[in-house]
Amino acid sequence: MKNLVHPIATITTTSGLTGDVRLRPLSRYFDDYIEGKQLMLGFSPDTSEDVRLEIVTGMGKKRRFKFEGVDTVSDAEKIVGQTIFIEASREDQINMIGKDLLGYEVFSESGDLVGILKDVMWLPHSDVYVITNGGKEFLIPVIPEVVKGINHEQGVIVISPMEGLLD
Repeated sequence: MKNLVHPIATITTTSGLTGDVRLRPLSRYFDDYIEGKQLMLGFSPDTSEDVRLEIVTGMGKKRRFKFEGVDTVSDAEKIVGQTIFIEASREDQINMIGKDLLGYEVFSESGDLVGILKDVMWLPHSDVYVITNGGKEFLIPVIPEVVKGINHEQGVIVISPMEGLLD
C-alpha cells in the first residue's frame, strides 16, 4: 500500500547569515514530523527532493531551521516559498486530518450515511470534522473513540457517534 505525502510547512523567509530559514507550519503535526523524519523540499510533492534538517535553534515562533547544503543567505533565498513534505504511512495520525479526506462520505458504524466531509477544523484540544447532509451540519471530534476508520480506496470514514452528536 502506497504511503501518503503531506505538506507540513512552508519556508517563509531567511534568518541570519548562515542559511537559516523560518517556517510556517501547515499541519498540527508539524513538530512530530520536522525533526528525525525524512523530509522532502519543493513546490509540489512530484518535484520535491529529499532534504535533511541539520539544526534547529530558538524556541516557539522564533525557531530557525538549518538544512544541509543551505549554507548562505543566497542559498536560503532560493528555497523561500518552497514547501516541506513528509511521507506518512496510512496508519499515521496525520492522515486523519489531511485535505485529501474532503469529499469523503461519513457513515455510522451501523451503516447510516451521516453526510459528506466538507472541512477539517484545527481546534486547541482536538481536530473536528465538518460534515454536511442536506441543510444540516455536524461537528465531529477527530478522536479514536469517535473516528473508527478511514478507507481511502472507497473514500469512506466510519464513526461511532456519541449520544447527542448527530442531533
